[in-house]
Amino acid sequence: MTATAVLTARALLLDMDGTLVNSDASVERVWRRWAERHGLDGDEVMKVVHGRQGYASMALLLPDRPMEQNHADNARMLADETADTDGVVAIPGAPEFLASLRGLPHALVTSADVPLSTARMAAAGLELPEVRVTAESVGASKPDPEGFLKGAAELGIAPADCVVFEDSGAGIAAGRAAGMTVVGVGPRAALHEPDVVVEDLTKVRVEAAGDGTIRLHVG
Repeated sequence: MTATAVLTARALLLDMDGTLVNSDASVERVWRRWAERHGLDGDEVMKVVHGRQGYASMALLLPDRPMEQNHADNARMLADETADTDGVVAIPGAPEFLASLRGLPHALVTSADVPLSTARMAAAGLELPEVRVTAESVGASKPDPEGFLKGAAELGIAPADCVVFEDSGAGIAAGRAAGMTVVGVGPRAALHEPDVVVEDLTKVRVEAAGDGTIRLHVG
């Protein structure tokens, strides 16, 4: 649907890949090589991997493989992705959007680990939010809501007062499971029925209200 809405929040929780940073080129290169090594269809693999931690994607794609192998493989994949920032750029409007959040409660909630999130945000020329929930911070991958709930808790804001920005099916499901309003960013998000969809972050305007709330003009 076309986003023409005003949303009210006390905190914003931001996914990284596909939401703030366009890392699709790197993700495609690394995961298609992985798919080839395991005799899997690359197109089918790409339908699964967005939004999830690598080990969780592997568990879906190779259901008979021991989980410890998935975790070991995931560590190698994260290193490969961290080293491959070619073509990683900011989503349109992301620098201005992040600048508008200075001094307002917000957190990065990403399935990437600290080295990968740091590398990709730097490659895209984006400032890292002060509060970050990364792969090391949680025991369960999106679509589990743990990451978003932890982000809300670290900011001291009730989940119902948070708005999530996400692009993937797994991330949108996680935000919804956390009891939060979800703004979908980009064409991938539109397939998963978030509360509101925007083409990119140029379509979001942030206004700090006098009562401590954040008004989002979306559309």
